Formats: sequence, C-alpha cells, structure tokens
Amino acid sequence: MSDSNAMINLGDLTKPATVLIEKISDAIGGIFQPYQIKRIAHAEAEAGIIRAQGEIEVTDLQRRAMHRFIAEEAKKQQNIESITSQAIPQLEDNSQPQAIEEDWISNFFDKCRIVSDQEMQQLWARVLAGEANTPGTYSKRTVNFLSSLDKQDALLFNRLCGFAWQIGDIVPLIYDEQESLYTEAGINFNALCHLDDIGLISFGQFAGFRRTHLPKQIRIYYYGQPLLIDFPKPEDNELQLGKVLLTQSGQQLAPICGSQPVPQFHEYVLQKWNQQNLVLSSPYPRITPAV
Repeated sequence: MSDSNAMINLGDLTKPATVLIEKISDAIGGIFQPYQIKRIAHAEAEAGIIRAQGEIEVTDLQRRAMHRFIAEEAKKQQNIESITSQAIPQLEDNSQPQAIEEDWISNFFDKCRIVSDQEMQQLWARVLAGEANTPGTYSKRTVNFLSSLDKQDALLFNRLCGFAWQIGDIVPLIYDEQESLYTEAGINFNALCHLDDIGLISFGQFAGFRRTHLPKQIRIYYYGQPLLIDFPKPEDNELQLGKVLLTQSGQQLAPICGSQPVPQFHEYVLQKWNQQNLVLSSPYPRITPAV
C-alpha cells in the first residue's frame, strides 16, 4: 500500500539511496513504514479497548498520556524521514552505505530523531551522507557529541571554521582573539573558552600551538585557494598555528558545518607569515575546498 504522506518516492531512488534505506530499515525497523508502527498500533489498539470497555478503569491522565505518546512518535518519525530525505541527494555514485555498521545507524537515529530544527537537520543529514559515502568517517563519539550540540553552539563553531586552513589537518588560525577581524565574527576569548569547554576545540590561550619538523616546502589551502610555503631551512622547520586546535569531533564536523571564508583573512594570514620571513607563492590551481 502506498503512503500518500511519504517524504520520498522510493521508485525514483538511485541504487546507493535504495541500499541506504534498506540498511536503515534493517537497523531500526523500517523508516518509510514507520519504525514505531508496532508501538503506535499497540497504543491505538489499547485505546480502542479502553473505549470499548467504557473507560471504566482509565483516568483522564492515562488517556492524555496515550495521545501524547502517539503524537511524539509521529514527530520523531517525521524527523527521521526528513533527515534521511536531505541526506539522499548528497550520496555519491560510489558510496558504500552497505558498509555502515548497524550499531552506528541505530545510535545515529536514536540521537537524531528528536531534532526538528531545519538547520540542525541539515547538519545531521550531512553526517549521514558522509558516513554512507565513506564508512568510518564519523565516530559514534562524534554522533553523540552532535546530539548535545545546540543551534547557537553550531553557529559559533561555523563562524570559527571561517578562519580554518587545511594544513594537513583543519586548523583555525586564531593568532590574537582581540583583533577586530575575529571579534567582528563573534570569535573572542569567551567564545573560544566556551568551544573548548564543550569539546570542539583546544584553546591554548597562553602559549599557542605550532607545527614542527616540517620539510623545506609545504602546500596548504584556504577554502581551495592553494599556497606554497618555502621555509628558510632544508628541514626541521616550524609554523606558528595560533591558539586553537580542533578536537577529533571538531575535525570531523568542520568540513560539513557550512562555513564560509572570511573576507581579508587570507591576506591577514599572509602578512603574519611574511613577518616570519617565509616565502609564499600560489603555483597550484584552485581545488575544491576542504572546509
């Protein structure tokens, strides 16, 4: 029987999308036949029995609880289908949803089913699609962390990632959090302390961080814009990275947080590195941004 309220036309799905839905259904019991359907049916049957018995032993409180349960389960189902629907267009032709661990899927949907905010659903959808495209990309720890992340924290992290460069790992280059370039974007001492407290970054507010034992040349990127750094020594060079490093969860969430490059920040960083007598050039073509 077709469901007129289904959020996806199953007949129009690509093979990776079909495999993903089958994988999800195996793990949580069927998403486009509501995975709570047995529980809802049981609740509705109980409600029918209650009515048939003339509601002799049932209080108003119990009836209200039954209606609340059905409404909550329907809302959770809607959230699950919405996140899955948004993930499907992001699947790559060579994605491998069949390789996702069932425990990972069960944990993912257990955490995301209460997420109804549209922007946060988009973030969850990117995680689901990313895991299907490359299984093992997102740890259960990161999924669990994401479930504790509220929208304001996600937006703050998004703004921080506007300052991130691809230097092997993704590194937000925060040299002086009091400078207007940072504070105008909402990145200040208190914001960095908060992101550190919730586990997205490590904030080295005093000494800062540096990358050591670097070769003569390294290639790095700012939103796909390449830069070649030529150090003065043939080996064992170092690069000052500022005061912030991303945690494991931060590294996994940074590429999908939807951040945008900050105007004039590329030039600001080049000025900083020129002061260290580094030779900078851009000999490579622009590529797809990593953050």
